[in-house]
Parts: sequence; structure tokens; C-alpha cells
Amino acid sequence: MTNIKAWIISMRLRTLPLALSTIFMGSFLAADSESFRLPVLFWASLTTLFLQILSNLANDYGDAVSGADNEERQGPQRMIQQGIISLKQMKRAVFITSFLALISGLILIYISLRGDHLYAFVFFLMGMGAIGAAIRYTVGQNPYGYRGLGDFYVFLFFGLMGVGGTYFLHTGHWSWPVMLPATAVGLFSTGVLNLNNIRDIESDKNSGKKTLPVMMGRTKAAWYHFTLITSGWAAMLLWLLTFESEQGAWITLLSLPVYLKSILVVFRADSPSTRLDPELRNLSVGTLLFVILYGTGIFFL
Repeated sequence: MTNIKAWIISMRLRTLPLALSTIFMGSFLAADSESFRLPVLFWASLTTLFLQILSNLANDYGDAVSGADNEERQGPQRMIQQGIISLKQMKRAVFITSFLALISGLILIYISLRGDHLYAFVFFLMGMGAIGAAIRYTVGQNPYGYRGLGDFYVFLFFGLMGVGGTYFLHTGHWSWPVMLPATAVGLFSTGVLNLNNIRDIESDKNSGKKTLPVMMGRTKAAWYHFTLITSGWAAMLLWLLTFESEQGAWITLLSLPVYLKSILVVFRADSPSTRLDPELRNLSVGTLLFVILYGTGIFFL
């Protein structure tokens, strides 16, 4: 395997559509209120991609150091685990990606909030928190991903802060109803993490990584997944029924089969490595499809 291919695998490109879903949803909501700005979309998308890649690289590094990545792991083998990328190289990549996310985020804040120093400072703190959260998921003393808190942070950063923050950067004002589609995207994103953790439940348990599926067990984790998906759709349906005036937005329902399949696979999966791993990609891409369908519906139908 070439070194370039190893780094591409470590970046886990299949997770990037999920990161873009957050920015696109916030941007579509802003455009629907006639406040869309293309530079905000570009720099917000670039920043979130850097943050997602940072999280993936830091996750590889932290799991390798802690021993969570071992021969019992059900998912695809990691590059450190195979000895293709060293710990030192991965640590350097984490620092470089953190720097790129910081620079991109500062540009985003400048073009969005120049002249408004208070909000600029608030978003700077949020950005630093996002960088810290991306690293601290599995890195450092007592990482929060090993204490069952990963789901909360994914919901927060991929949902409420990601969608709501993007909307604010476009419009310059806050709207509480926007939290409904933000909740939907956040819960679907948490569902992707839950699939990952169910897949790795045995190896995580043996290595001392206490994810929610490890703590609640396989059956309850499947029902938890059901709750995440159905609650996300409930939030989106409430938005469509109460606040969205464009009838074309209902085309979003065309993505529903992706979510139904995700639920069925979790309840039927008898081999996590062969059944759940592909579903990570499917749900990630499905969430982006969900968002794109919504945007298509409100602007073209």
C-alpha cells in the first residue's frame, strides 16, 4: 500500500458527507430566509471538513495509544494498527490539521462577523471548542469518547451548533425554530456514531472503551438507534408541518428508506463487521441526501 493511499484511508472520506450535511442544512435554511452568502458556505464547508478529518486522525492516534485498535476490532484495520503510519507521523498530522482548521475558521469568522467583535469572540471560542472536542474524543487523559460522551458531542457539534451556527453566520440573527432541522441532522449524525460503536462493541469492551453500546448492551443499543432515527424524523416533520411553507420541501421524505434500512440492519445484524460497517457509509451519505433533497424541494419544486 502506498503512503498516500494509507493517509486517504486514515482520513475516512466516507464520513465527510456527514460533515457537509451540517453546513448545507444551515445554508439552505439561511437561503430560505433570503440571507445566503456564498463565501460563508465555502469557508464553513472547508472548516468542517478539516475538523472532521482532524477528528478521524486523532481517533486513530488515540485508539492506537490506548490499545482500542487491536486484532479483535471488527471494522477496517487502521493504518497505525498495520504499522504503515507511525504514531509520530499521525501526531504530526493531527497538529497540521488542527492548524488548518484554525486558519480556515478564523477566515470564516472574519468574513461573516467583521465589525461585530462580541459575536466574533463567541464563535472563536466555539471553534476552539470544536477543535478540542475533535482531538479529545480519544486522545489524552480520560478522553470523553471512552466515557460514553461521544454521542452528546456529535449531537451538539453536528446538530445544534453546526446547523444553528451556520445559519447565524449567514443571517446575522438567531431563530429558535431552526433547532428542529438542526436536531434532525444532529440525531442522524449520532446514529452514525452509534452504528460504529455497535460494530466495535466487543473490542471496545475488551479494551476498556466505554461507549454507550458497551454500557447498555447490544439489544438496548439497537433500540437506542431506533430512538435516534425516529426522533430525528419527528423533529423534521414538526418543522415541515409548522414552519416550512414550501410544499416542495416534503420531497425530503424520499430519503426515508435509507433510515428504515439502517434500523432494520441494526436489529438483524448477526455479523457486525460485514453488516454494520457498510451501513456507516450508507447512513452518512443518506443524511447528505436528506439535506440536499430538502434544499432541492424549497428552491426548485
